[in-house]
Amino acid sequence: MKLLNPFPLRPHLPSLVYLPGMDGTGRLLHRQSESLAPFFNLHCLSLPPVSINSWDEMSQGVISLVSMEIKQKPVYLCGESFGGCLALKIALKKPEIVDKLILINPASSLRQASWLGLGITLSHWLPEAVHQASTLGFLPLLASLSRIEAPDRRQLLQAMRSLPQSVVCSRLSLLYDFVVEPFQLQQFKQPSLIIASGADRLLASVEEGKRLQNFLPQAQLEILPQSGHACLLESQLNLTHILKNQNFLPA
Repeated sequence: MKLLNPFPLRPHLPSLVYLPGMDGTGRLLHRQSESLAPFFNLHCLSLPPVSINSWDEMSQGVISLVSMEIKQKPVYLCGESFGGCLALKIALKKPEIVDKLILINPASSLRQASWLGLGITLSHWLPEAVHQASTLGFLPLLASLSRIEAPDRRQLLQAMRSLPQSVVCSRLSLLYDFVVEPFQLQQFKQPSLIIASGADRLLASVEEGKRLQNFLPQAQLEILPQSGHACLLESQLNLTHILKNQNFLPA
């Protein structure tokens, strides 16, 4: 587990810590990073491709990294999909290190998708070669492909195929078992921004965004009507503009 820095760090800027989706590479923020760079020191979490850790182990690992390596305050914690669940665990475990929380299509609703539960069971029995081949068929569920340019589609597929089948199964199981109670969410007092894709074919992200907004005391909700689950790769989407419109950019 490490933090990648796509740009040189500047001591006068606050920090944005990006927690990636299930691929764990930390490299799929690239389409947004250039426009974010004038406002933040960017830190992208990269998980080892063979890492099989619990939520508690991962959240404690990120907390230690942030405490040791990030000197620039405030800290914006930004989690996408799987990383959104990890961001929630960190925010509830150590709220004092998070000044603002950004959740992008958090996968905290996966348990409600019963067909995904069946898929997790079946994935344990697939041969590795079949598992690798199946990722191509899974791509249209994960992304709105017409809104993503060809090089980014290839990079997304490469990131999906970078994980061994055992790690995919483990991380899917973590998502299926993920639970945070409403009373826990109500204890997090810092400002939160939830970004939810209206055309998400993988998860009910808008419904989950509304649910989280109901319980997080200072939560704002931004709905992206045309976007798919992997929205940060879409050529039309600009995360910096969204943060600006929601008054989430640093002064």
